[in-house]
Amino acid sequence: MPQIAKTRPVASPRETVNLRVKREDRGLIDRAARTLGKTRTAFMLEASRRAAEEALADQTAFLVSRAAYARFLARLDAPPQPNERLKRTMRSTAPWERG
Repeated sequence: MPQIAKTRPVASPRETVNLRVKREDRGLIDRAARTLGKTRTAFMLEASRRAAEEALADQTAFLVSRAAYARFLARLDAPPQPNERLKRTMRSTAPWERG
């Protein structure tokens, strides 16, 4: 029976990022990372990626026709149509008001 060579997945190259932070900021980051069971690097990378994605998403532009934009604005300005789900939501207690 022929031997099948096992291959390892190729890791993408990594870059180093150096930061200078205040001692109290590093302590806060370390505490948060430990709380989530992550390394400082994993925690900071995840937080940075999320912030970068949000910053870029906030800059996204949608190009639509004048008619489509007018319909969009009309729907935003229109009062919500009552339905059972909306009525149930309006009757419920807000999470911050629950005991």
